[in-house]
This record gives sequence, C-alpha cells and structure tokens, in this order.
Amino acid sequence: MTWRQDKTLWGLTIGLVALLLLNFVVPDWFRSILTLSLARGSVALGLLVLWRCGLISFGHALYFGFGAYTVGLMSRYLGITDAFLTIACGVVTAGLLAYGLGFLLRQYRGIFFALLNMAFSMILYGVLAKLEELGSTDGISLETTTYLWYAPLGAENKTALFVFAVILTWGVAVLVHLYLRSTLGNMTTAVRENEIRLGYLGYSGERAVHAKFVVSGLLGGFGGAIAALTIGHVDPDSMVYWPVSGDFVFIAILSGTGNVTAPFIGALIYELIRTYAFDKFPEIWQLIMGGTLLAIIMFLPNGLWSLVDRWRGRRAAGAGLRAGKEEA
Repeated sequence: MTWRQDKTLWGLTIGLVALLLLNFVVPDWFRSILTLSLARGSVALGLLVLWRCGLISFGHALYFGFGAYTVGLMSRYLGITDAFLTIACGVVTAGLLAYGLGFLLRQYRGIFFALLNMAFSMILYGVLAKLEELGSTDGISLETTTYLWYAPLGAENKTALFVFAVILTWGVAVLVHLYLRSTLGNMTTAVRENEIRLGYLGYSGERAVHAKFVVSGLLGGFGGAIAALTIGHVDPDSMVYWPVSGDFVFIAILSGTGNVTAPFIGALIYELIRTYAFDKFPEIWQLIMGGTLLAIIMFLPNGLWSLVDRWRGRRAAGAGLRAGKEEA
C-alpha cells in the first residue's frame, strides 16, 4: 500500500494541518490542553501497541515519569533546556528502562504483566518522593524551554512548544503506524491469538513482546517529556503515582485500538471532560469520569474508534447494495 492509498497516513496529515491552523485561533489555555492531549495520547499509543498483543499495563506512569524527570533533572543539574535534546534524552532513558525490565516482564502475561508494571512504577514513586536530590514531593521546576538557542518568552514559548509537539507527535504516530504494518508489527496479533503456534512457525513470542514493550516504553518517555515541558514542573504525584497510569488506561479504553489516530482523539476528549467536569462540578468530577468510563465499556466496548469502523462498514455495505442493483 502506497502513501496515497493509506487512509491512516492521510488522516494523520490532515490532523497535523488542522492542529497547526488551530494554533492561530485557540486561546492559550486550550492550546495547553491540546499539547497535554498529544503527550497523553502518545502514552496511550504505547498501550495500544501492547493491547494488540493482548497485554495491558497498569504502570505506564513509570515510563511517562522517567521521561519527564529526565527533562527536569537535565534542566536542574545540567542547565540543558533545549527541547530537541531533552526530549531525545527522555525518550532514550525511558526506552532503556523498558529494555532492561523487558527481560523479566516478557515472561508474564495477563494480570501478572499488568501488576508487575504497576509495582515497578510504585517503586519509582517511592524513590522520587524520598530523595531530596530528585526534588522529593515538591518536584522540580523547569527553566524556560529553548529551541536550538532560540528562547521565546511568555505566550510565544507555549506557542512554539505546541507547534514543536504537533510536528514531533505526527512523526511518531507515522512511525508507529508503519511499524504496525511491518512483519514484526503484525506479530502483535499472532502473539494475542496463539503464541504457541507462533513458536511453531519459528518466531519467539517473548522476543516479540519484548520489542513491543520497548516501543511502548519509548512512547511513554516521549509523552512524559512533552508533558514536562508543557507544565514546566515535574513531581511524583502528577507524573508517576498509580492514578496517572489509570488515566492512560482510561484513554486507551475510551479510544479503542483500531487505529493509531484513536489514542490522540481519546486523549483530547478525556482532557476536555476532566477539565470541564472539574471546573463545573468540582465535588463530583471523579463520579463524572467514572460514569463516562462505565458508559464506554457498556455501549462502546471497542472504544470510540468503533464508531468509525461501523460507519465504514455501513458505507461499504451501501456501496455493495447499489452495485448489486445496478448489475441487476
């Protein structure tokens, strides 16, 4: 399938152009929501990669926080504020962590895999909360972000970060889409459906899971680095604590796994619901979030993207019916 025939690549490109145009009309607060949606959507995209293997992680705040704290520590101790370098380091450190832990976690499936990830994330939370050198519970404030020696101030910095994040996220989403279309990427479904048969064909299910776990960790680190630059502060409660991992699972369930675009749409809807629920109903906003998740599970068990799949199915059925009538 060529670029011209790939609807997903076209959809991602249209989304890129739309977000860049929105940059000129939306207020600063909504621009921040969009940037955070890109960050959280990137982590949920990592969960999508695992989910297609039949695996789910309850501890992906580990990689999100690792990427965020890499950015924070570079700013605090090394004085490095360049967005290109800090994001790259955040992605690499989270990927290396996922690679190391993958040798253990690739041996487990189901609830054991999910809870082991959560256990490691809570270990990191304890370390970050206790060590003063890592900011303890107060966290670390970041210096003004620079872009190859260019340092925009105030609102211009947030605008530059948004454009930067949009372009980078588009590139990441395209790479993940191409990866999932590759031979190694297609093994995700094989691992989920019948890992034993996959072994008979000469492929290692554990190695396939390890590779996808590293990809998922890289995406988590990327999202954490973007979030750290957007917020300008990192702390254990907002970056590593277990409810943060729950947010990513919420987004993954909300969006579904049908397409790499879905996690970003789900992340934006999640951020909007949470923002407005907290603003209008501060005493029951968690009830609203829980009710939303319950409704999705009951009425759209395959996530919001299943609506797109249904629409495509009806359109194809209608086209087939019209073609049959013409032949008759």
